[in-house]
Amino acid sequence: MTTSYARRPVFGKPPDTLVVEEPLEIRVNGQSIAVTMRTPGSELELALGFLYTEGIIRDVSEVASAKLCVDDPNVAEVVLRQHYAIESRNFYTTSSCGVCGKASIDSVKVHSHHDVSADPVTVRAATLSLLPDKLRQAQRGFARTGGSHAAGVFTAAGDLVLVREDVGRHNAFDKAIGTLLQRGEVPLAGHVILVSGRASFELTQKAWVAGAPVLAAVSAPSTLAVDLAAEAGITLVGFLRGESMNVYTRPDRVS
Repeated sequence: MTTSYARRPVFGKPPDTLVVEEPLEIRVNGQSIAVTMRTPGSELELALGFLYTEGIIRDVSEVASAKLCVDDPNVAEVVLRQHYAIESRNFYTTSSCGVCGKASIDSVKVHSHHDVSADPVTVRAATLSLLPDKLRQAQRGFARTGGSHAAGVFTAAGDLVLVREDVGRHNAFDKAIGTLLQRGEVPLAGHVILVSGRASFELTQKAWVAGAPVLAAVSAPSTLAVDLAAEAGITLVGFLRGESMNVYTRPDRVS
């Protein structure tokens, strides 16, 4: 049985609790399409979220079955109802970056089926300022190890819908999206996604594919993240720390 935490010795000090990092292979219709370094837990949600945010599936109804391999819990096997032609893309990812293994920049850019730019949601700046503390309070893994990232989904009123953690930012994001996909709560119209680290191009892409109009990060965005958010019509907030924040795109949604 896998665990999310492990004790390791520290020279001259008591043993430390560390977040576990292990590979997860994702197979679609018997073909391996991705290997990601992740924290054990919510493997099927991670697989479904990955397939959705990469544009391989558009709805959970396209999935006939999803299960862990009987012989290897580090393998998620997904069977789609229709044949899917796997593109020539290398999906190997580390826990820190989800796009560095793809074959070309053109294959990185997955277009959303949701018109995020038309979402009329508005969020009070005072509400945004409270979200990092709410996210931190829900980060049990980070509290124990200090080594996990989180993705939290909030309503525009600031209510926490769910939070997922992982050693990788993009995995935490996919676990959250995969969970909501199973519940039938995607697209995330009218919602805010908050990530515990920086806002990368890939996380902005995933927010767009999931139909989320607002993406916030406690750290900095990248230039490509800002450019993609502007193209998609996403409100991108960075350096969200208390009452301080930078709104890079679509500031009309922040009141």
